[in-house]
Amino acid sequence: MSCFFKQKRKLNLFFLFMAGLVFCVCSCVTASVKDNRPFVWITDNSKFILLHPQNIEKPLDEYQLMSASFAGQNYYMISWVKADESGMDIVLMNEMGANMGELIWRDGNLSFTSTVFPSSMPPEYIIADFQFCFFKSAALSQELKKSGLSFIETETTRHIYMKNTLIIEITKEQNSITFNNHLRGYTYTLEGGI
Repeated sequence: MSCFFKQKRKLNLFFLFMAGLVFCVCSCVTASVKDNRPFVWITDNSKFILLHPQNIEKPLDEYQLMSASFAGQNYYMISWVKADESGMDIVLMNEMGANMGELIWRDGNLSFTSTVFPSSMPPEYIIADFQFCFFKSAALSQELKKSGLSFIETETTRHIYMKNTLIIEITKEQNSITFNNHLRGYTYTLEGGI
């Protein structure tokens, strides 16, 4: 009889050990995916997780004139941007002032509505470009490094490199910012109270 209890005790210890092992593995997996911030693919293999809004350099509340060029087409629009440490709101308008779309990113919620832009257009990419222009360089550099990219800033430019290849170039002047994505083939200029 005592042999039976010894076997049962060993079996119970084995199950207890296995339960502990499963718990540890599940805990590790949960810890690695706890960050559910939105992300974008800067390159086909480099994922950039959007930074928290508190990494903005300075709050913005202004109108900006945007001129963009993509696939041989030129686009012009006006945007009203309100961005601070709690999030951002962008309203896009045509040259006549008619609403073309609205992006809201507050309290971890992200929404983009538009009657002009396709519903398949991910708003995360608009936010990422905005962050590359207006967020703190130290935070950008740290997050881009996790993606295998490098970030170099001078007084008037910001560059993002994939190894030795320049993929994004941002030039800041007194009242304008020019954003050039060499990899994806689009450029835009923001003019206003920048």
